[in-house]
Amino acid sequence: MKNRFSAAALATGVLVCAFGGFAAAAEPRPPGPDDRCAVCGMFVEKYKPWVATIVFADGAQVFFDGPKDLFRYLLDLEKYKAQDREISEVFVTDYYRVRFIDAKTAFFVVGSDVMGPMGGELVPLEKRDDAETFALDHGGQEILEFDDMTMAKIPK
Repeated sequence: MKNRFSAAALATGVLVCAFGGFAAAAEPRPPGPDDRCAVCGMFVEKYKPWVATIVFADGAQVFFDGPKDLFRYLLDLEKYKAQDREISEVFVTDYYRVRFIDAKTAFFVVGSDVMGPMGGELVPLEKRDDAETFALDHGGQEILEFDDMTMAKIPK
């Protein structure tokens, strides 16, 4: 009986290690009054509809006043001295739902008539249908996914 339990425990341990366990993804905290954009230094709390954030593996979190500064950071980690930090999660705020969503599965409308805190902005939406509707309604020029983003695609 003891050997059977040990074998079952070992098998369970192997499965947990192989599939990363059952731990929930890192949850972002909302920005507070002292949190600043890691790129431009703006206080981000008053721009909640645009906030983006990175949660690092050590639990630390950095905020951005919008998705365009988030991507400036991600595409040049060395400039922000973050190239050696392990990123756990990346979040943006869904334009319609005004809640954090996974940036890696979001759709970003480029070139719309909607302005963010610092002018032209990448507008994040959770669903492709929402992004297509938004682009039609607001003159969006292109819909990009996370891995499609380049410095050239980021609004000035």
